Amino acid sequence: MNWFLVVVGGAVGAPLRYLTDRAVQARHTSGFPWGTCAVNAVGSLVLGVVTGAVASGAASSSVQLLVGTGLCGALTTYSTFSYETLRLAETGQRLLAVANAAVSVLVALGAVTLGLALGGGLGG
Repeated sequence: MNWFLVVVGGAVGAPLRYLTDRAVQARHTSGFPWGTCAVNAVGSLVLGVVTGAVASGAASSSVQLLVGTGLCGALTTYSTFSYETLRLAETGQRLLAVANAAVSVLVALGAVTLGLALGGGLGG
């Protein structure tokens, strides 16, 4: 049953990532990968909330599998982040590459920390 929860979450997360990335990126003319940054930030926030809720006993491990592992695992994308950062550097946009790496990591860490607090996993 656990694998099924992950599959269902992933089946929702993967197209959600693609559609969100395209919608966000279509609104920007710069070479910065705003779409990937957005899905990684949202996925980190959701993962933090779910993890905090599970840690505090407000959600079950099934929710962790469905939403945390499945949905967030498919929604977020480290490989695309890495590829886009490398492409920026290779095309001479080194400042954007460094900005992408810094912004993506800092935003994701901030989002997961906020999510943990919202989910009840931080604090006493």
